[in-house]
Amino acid sequence: MRSLSETRARKLALAGVLSLMLALGVLLGTVINSGVRVASATGTAATPLAIPSPVQLSTTFTQLAKKLEPSVVQITSTMEQRVAQRGRSRQDDGMDMFRRFFGDQFGDVPQMPFRRQAEGSGFVVDPKGYILTNNHVVDNATRVQVKLPGDRAEYTAKVIGTDPETDLALLKIEAGRPLPAAEIGNSDAVQVGDWAVAIGSPFGLEETVTAGIISAKGRDLGGPDHQLQRFLQTDAAINPGNSGGPLLNIRGEVIGINTAIATESGGYQGIGFALPINLAVKVYNQLTQTGKVSRGAIGIQFNKEQKPELLKAYGASQGVFVTRVTPGGPADKAGLKVGDIVTAFNGKPVKDGEELVGLVSDSPVGSHASLSVLRDGKSLDLKLDIGDRAQIVAGNSEPGRPGPQGPDTREGVQAARFGISVRDLAPRERSQAAFPGQGGVLITGVQNDSFADEIGIQKGDVVTAINRQPVASLQDLKRIEGTLKPGDAVAFRVMRQADQAGNWQPLFAAGTLPPNS
Repeated sequence: MRSLSETRARKLALAGVLSLMLALGVLLGTVINSGVRVASATGTAATPLAIPSPVQLSTTFTQLAKKLEPSVVQITSTMEQRVAQRGRSRQDDGMDMFRRFFGDQFGDVPQMPFRRQAEGSGFVVDPKGYILTNNHVVDNATRVQVKLPGDRAEYTAKVIGTDPETDLALLKIEAGRPLPAAEIGNSDAVQVGDWAVAIGSPFGLEETVTAGIISAKGRDLGGPDHQLQRFLQTDAAINPGNSGGPLLNIRGEVIGINTAIATESGGYQGIGFALPINLAVKVYNQLTQTGKVSRGAIGIQFNKEQKPELLKAYGASQGVFVTRVTPGGPADKAGLKVGDIVTAFNGKPVKDGEELVGLVSDSPVGSHASLSVLRDGKSLDLKLDIGDRAQIVAGNSEPGRPGPQGPDTREGVQAARFGISVRDLAPRERSQAAFPGQGGVLITGVQNDSFADEIGIQKGDVVTAINRQPVASLQDLKRIEGTLKPGDAVAFRVMRQADQAGNWQPLFAAGTLPPNS
């Protein structure tokens, strides 16, 4: 049994050992920590980073941007409108509080002016201050202001002229000095896959440069407002505010004017459209000389989607099938008829309506021209004078809907080939319709998904010819249909009611007769 003194001595010894170990641990931790701080401060384990000298890594795109940016301008247009006070919603009615208490004894409040602004782009084409842009950028503007790159001043622009059909406008500013003009290229040389660069002020952000390629050429956006426009399509980013700015090739030449985007969100989605510069140059030259644009026309209409079966049934492989001749127009005076096929203009063959419109519209108003025409399988030449497109197109009218669609309960209705039912016209109906000649059978019904339905035949149409053979009665129609076999091209000439006044217009529908028809 240990004594009390021995136990106390052992406890004191143990306490001493623990104190010594604790002191050594603190000392060691301090040394290690100090070593870490010294290493991080001196940086002996890492290589210092260095910033290189500023060296210009020049590329084609940077050179192009430097070359063209001084020629690209920002355009701000102010449009003033007057807002009628009567009939406003309460959100816009500042007098609503007074009317609640005093009624409408004050009468109409005078119209209040409303001002809005539109922004776009443009580019200098002449050092004297001439600028090309889109018509929709400046349309109905009461004031147009132009801002030049690197210049804080804003210049008021004069609108020299506009051309709504190509959506172009020509402006001029007085800058007091020669301005750097963009170099014009040749859009006919552009190929799908070529580099394309757009410069403009999207969303008001000046001197924005985007790059891509030419995705397609001759893009038709459809509609009567774009008949003269065949766009270059590009995936270079084009956004609102880019309108009117240049589209460039890799050499820095202007090949198009950015005009439209295809979008569901209102912004860039990979598809933009630019008007070819070759067309813009023609417009520019006329605007600088006369302040307006005049184009030729001959007064004919044709189907935009021209089926080859229609041409084949009338004995041609290419050309423009005439579906309407404007009364009193140049073509009418020259003797052109519905059903003729225009094969050449001034000796130059034409393959479709787009090519013919381009040739005719480029012809000076009042100039002489010749048409090569195929009629009933025979060729002939017609001489005519070019008319004014603005006057002729304004007088054209499109066919309307057919007449009443109710069931036909008259006697004599017979089913015919092609998926139609027909009957002869009564003498009174012929006189009321005032058709040229005495022929025609009335279509009283069209089967869904039949051959006639697919090519556009409608109930209420009157068939006057099939494959150039006149149809005066049911007997004629039956005789002609008996000569046709599957695979043949079949072309109908029909009369369709164009308006409620009882006016009729000729139309043509064609297709290849399918099996079991």
